[in-house]
Amino acid sequence: MFQLPFPVRDANTSAGGEPLGNLPEWNLDDLYTGQDAPELKRDLDWLETACQSFATDYEGKLDTLDAGGLLTCIERQERINQIAGRVMSYAGLRYYQQTTDADRAKFMSDAQEKITNYTTPLVFFTLELNRLEDDHLDGLLAQNADLARYKPIFDKIRAMKPYQLSDELEKFLHDLGVVGDAWERLFDETIAGLTFDIEGDTLGIEGTLNFLTDPDRAKRETAARELAQVFGDNVKTFARVHNTQAKEKEILDRWRGMPTAQTGRHLSNQVEPEVVEALRNAVVAAYPKLSHRYYELKRKWLGLDVMQVWDRNAPLPLEDPRIVNWDEAQKTVMDAYTAFDARMGELAHPFFTKGWIDAGVKPGKAPGAFAHPTVTDVHPYVMLNYLGKPRDVMTLAHELGHGVHQVLAAGQGEMLSSTPLTLAETASVFGEMLTFRKMLDGAETQDQRKVLLAGKVEDMINTVVRQIAFYDFECKLHEARRGGELTPEDINALWMSVQAESLGPAFAFMDGYETFWAYIPHFVHSPFYVYAYAFGDGLVNALYSVYAEGADGFEDKYFDMLKAGGSKHHKELLAPFGLDASDPKFWDKGLSMISGFIDELEAMEG
Repeated sequence: MFQLPFPVRDANTSAGGEPLGNLPEWNLDDLYTGQDAPELKRDLDWLETACQSFATDYEGKLDTLDAGGLLTCIERQERINQIAGRVMSYAGLRYYQQTTDADRAKFMSDAQEKITNYTTPLVFFTLELNRLEDDHLDGLLAQNADLARYKPIFDKIRAMKPYQLSDELEKFLHDLGVVGDAWERLFDETIAGLTFDIEGDTLGIEGTLNFLTDPDRAKRETAARELAQVFGDNVKTFARVHNTQAKEKEILDRWRGMPTAQTGRHLSNQVEPEVVEALRNAVVAAYPKLSHRYYELKRKWLGLDVMQVWDRNAPLPLEDPRIVNWDEAQKTVMDAYTAFDARMGELAHPFFTKGWIDAGVKPGKAPGAFAHPTVTDVHPYVMLNYLGKPRDVMTLAHELGHGVHQVLAAGQGEMLSSTPLTLAETASVFGEMLTFRKMLDGAETQDQRKVLLAGKVEDMINTVVRQIAFYDFECKLHEARRGGELTPEDINALWMSVQAESLGPAFAFMDGYETFWAYIPHFVHSPFYVYAYAFGDGLVNALYSVYAEGADGFEDKYFDMLKAGGSKHHKELLAPFGLDASDPKFWDKGLSMISGFIDELEAMEG
């Protein structure tokens, strides 16, 4: 068993040592019972053979297939995706439970390498598919309803047609993907291995970041300065990772002829660049009436002349610092889900009873939270780092929303279940909103209402303002990297250029804050992912306003939207609610909800 060379807090207690109750752990047996499970070897052997026979049967022949033949071809590829996805889900989830375990890291790396090697012969499929004439493919789809169901997949693949390289180069790049993954692993392992000294206790990054929400300002400052110190000590490694990843992306984009660094993300999100631009511009224009205005209020509440970065997520002076144990968190979220619709509660229930959630903070466990859909014939798994804060309850509501969405979308099958990132945040943010409204309705005093409203506004600012500032930072980073290698100081300067603009004049920035870009995993794992959070929040705010107005049949329409997975475009999915994300006024509708909450908080000041 891997042992850490320092004491760690028990996973079932909060930062202050209060008991959190029985925190659930994953049971990954529904994927495989162990890395030596015979079923795992069987699936890898099957995968190797299936990929070879698929290439033998179809390479160079896609243009000769009739509608039935193309359907069989797609169904075979879907099965290959399912088995490969099952193997990688198991290897990845096991690794994220303990990223510092060399055995788990090796197992994941070996599995990734095998699957990359096995699936290299399949690269021809999308290349040949994109060489089919539009009329020919349309004719096949018209002949077979089962094949026509896959049209969204064909559309998504063919959107890449203008950026496709030669067959030989595409195979080379597919093989080379393993090398890019190694930089991501270096980042993950470096982050997970960082240690921070907080008043004599040695903590990992998750526990240290948690101190930024401590009621004691001195502790918040200590944590912020210790984070800055450790990030600064490791900044060369983080700068190397970002330089390499951004350069690799620039080379790929240049060879593919993509007009911007963001083009690939927009294509995979199935969202038009002008829609993202409208969202970005609406949020930036709203900074003064959102974050600037709210943080000015918070500065007064905290009794400060100027706020430091360690005050951004500080609890309010009148906030009850009590810890929410796991049972209470579960009940709060389940009650909110069930009150919306009993079906939602039924879908959420197994997550708590069947080992689908891993909640405790543990040595080497990946920081943050996520819901991983695995494959459509298993079920999702949710990861949390639960420390008993009210915001952790919101994180549970958020990730459980993803889980429910993934369960509902699984009926679409392996290829159509995956939702574009812009819509993937819908159910999660909606789940948060349901939980928030339930808690707000239960507020017994004006102070409780104020704390809940302020907490929600802060979460929305973190989701919308902060993520759009992150997006601007990434845009600047990738643009600057095209001009040459970036020093850590160059990256620091880009980071600071978006911070003051987004947070506003209530803030001062300590020395060392310029390195806080270093720990954000999305920049490394999923360039330009971050705008999806703002997209999702704006979309849900607009959706929730339709629900709050008592629209007929809202619940059924909502479930239909989640069940659609990736089978429909955002325009189609939102039309039943009378909403359209390509209308610039759509974003103002969502932002006005946040602004309205701030109005209410200002009114409470009397």
